[in-house]
Amino acid sequence: MNGPNNDELRETVQFHGHLCPGLALGFRVAKAALRELKAERPEDEELVAIIENDSCAADAIQYITGCTFGKGNLIFRDYGKHVYTFFSRRTGRGIRISEDYRGFEEDDRFPLLKKRQTSGEDVSVEMQLFKMEKAAAILKADENEIMTITEVATQPPQEAKVRRSVQCAVCGEKFMESRGRVKNGEIVCIPCFEKV
Repeated sequence: MNGPNNDELRETVQFHGHLCPGLALGFRVAKAALRELKAERPEDEELVAIIENDSCAADAIQYITGCTFGKGNLIFRDYGKHVYTFFSRRTGRGIRISEDYRGFEEDDRFPLLKKRQTSGEDVSVEMQLFKMEKAAAILKADENEIMTITEVATQPPQEAKVRRSVQCAVCGEKFMESRGRVKNGEIVCIPCFEKV
């Protein structure tokens, strides 16, 4: 990488709140996705991102790619994997990016810091320095050292649909009709359905 655009990185850090390895990885993934798909930050749902974790990387992906839950073009699959799939609806092309950074596994300092932290020792300064070092390494690394990019043969998910709202028979709050459940013969929201 020729070095990240400092303004974009600074804005991404502001959006997230701090710089960390997860944010750095998400930044690199998002920039690679836009480049590979020859895409720009969309105004609507032209680009779709499917993320398989809820780490700090998700914020960078939202900020850089413009894929958000509100627009319906950010889809979360809770698999706990640093895997990100992107589709361009304009071209029909999709790519899958999986994280391949070994900077933690190959560094004995992290488990030692975690062990000291667990025992009650204040290692916050050392931990922060360690994380900043790893974030810098991710930002500077050759792309092939931190991620694998492959083509995706499937079609992108359907565009988000605006659905009718209905009122829960128990709590009275409105919810998306497609999320309704039947309890005692009445249409209720999921939280009211799950109450014992």
